[in-house]
Amino acid sequence: MAAGDVQDAPKRPGLLTEMRTAEDWWAIWCAALLLALAFFAVWSSRPDDLAARIAGGEEVTVTSPLKPWLAKPGSWTENPLHAFYKPASGDEKAVNTLQGTLGVFVVIGVLFAAAMQVRAGAGVAFLKAFPVVFLLATLAYTMAGQSVVKAYNLEYALWALLVGLVISNTVGTPAFLRPAVLTEFYIKTGLVLLGAEVLMTRLLALGVPGIFVAWVVTPIVLVSTYIFGQKVLKIPSRSLNMVISADMSVCGVSAAIATAAACKAKKEELSLSIGLSLSFTVIMMVVLPAIIKAVGMDEILGGAWLGGTIDSTGAVAAAGAVLGDRALEVAATVKMIQNILIGVTAFCVAIYWVTCVERDPNGARPSAMEIWYRFPKFVLGFVAASILFSVLYASLDTGPELVNAMIKGSTKTLRGWFFCLAFVSIGLETNFRQLMPYLRGGKPLVLYICGQTLNLCLTLLMAWLMFRVVFRDMIDKMLP
Repeated sequence: MAAGDVQDAPKRPGLLTEMRTAEDWWAIWCAALLLALAFFAVWSSRPDDLAARIAGGEEVTVTSPLKPWLAKPGSWTENPLHAFYKPASGDEKAVNTLQGTLGVFVVIGVLFAAAMQVRAGAGVAFLKAFPVVFLLATLAYTMAGQSVVKAYNLEYALWALLVGLVISNTVGTPAFLRPAVLTEFYIKTGLVLLGAEVLMTRLLALGVPGIFVAWVVTPIVLVSTYIFGQKVLKIPSRSLNMVISADMSVCGVSAAIATAAACKAKKEELSLSIGLSLSFTVIMMVVLPAIIKAVGMDEILGGAWLGGTIDSTGAVAAAGAVLGDRALEVAATVKMIQNILIGVTAFCVAIYWVTCVERDPNGARPSAMEIWYRFPKFVLGFVAASILFSVLYASLDTGPELVNAMIKGSTKTLRGWFFCLAFVSIGLETNFRQLMPYLRGGKPLVLYICGQTLNLCLTLLMAWLMFRVVFRDMIDKMLP
């Protein structure tokens, strides 16, 4: 956008109109409906004496009645059909994920078709294209479930992206698929669902040390990387520079999507940033645990380092599990604390872009309302979900059991599908010929490597200070 475009922009729609038509708001409505139904299902099926049994010290397992109807393809070794149905063998029970996979297809298909119909009158076109996009996402999940592939932690996100890229860069993405290639809609809805998992109690579990690792290092790395890209590498696109900086420093794809919306980055720039993030995530989730073990670093410090540096939440958990249960708990908690910065980062980037990047010294200064217009509204849903389910978790006698059952039995599975559909869509929208101008001279790659190197060093230093020096005794008592 050229300087001065802000004041010449067309009249903004009213809030009610925006809430009825804007993608961000519909991501909130769709996720809110799913969260409400998922929690109601668990609440209505809970045992009447659940609170008394828990108070009596009895171990009670609460499950969501939706769990059998919401699933993803399972693991398999030789026969890919076993990802959907595997007969009982010896001590192993039969596995049937076909019903759950079809259930997800129906839920997302109907929900998004209704949303697209209200938003843009495109519900029928979406329904015609969605089965193919969902089939590609199912293929990605199935490929990730193969035992050898799974052992190397090559997650569904990589396969989903590759599946889409192969199509878009060979035969090309068919026009009839476009109505269901809704990258941002899928991932924004998934991010609002993620808000229910980022409980405020996570902050209390590791307290100040986790906050220092996640909230002090991250802004330093983001700002330093952005300045380095502009002043040293002289990257022409400031939006590309910002998206890569946020992607690498905050939490990968989720932060990239939010930041791209705040600074109006091009889809090609977002695709490039996500491609770099996914590529290095795969490398780091394998290499970092190996380095931690090789140098004899303890689990707690290693987990804090992983949680503050690896971009993907799923990859953080996988890498932490390689080190042990304590590393997994620390890594996941630090990453969840860091995830809270998604909204803060998007808001700060929106303010900076409106007041500095797009400001015309000779023209009218953008109004404060431009920040609101530019702010990614789905982040409000993310924060609201986090606060609401944190309150339910802490205030209800059976809050932890109910919220955990809801997440594990339904919303976490749906979130994974939304992300998988988003990665497939990114691949279908990405053409390498269009990306070449952004890769010219290798500057984005250099930016990512330099920024991630700084991130690794500062995070390790802060993790050592917080977890092994300042709060060592407290942490050792909490995680014996």
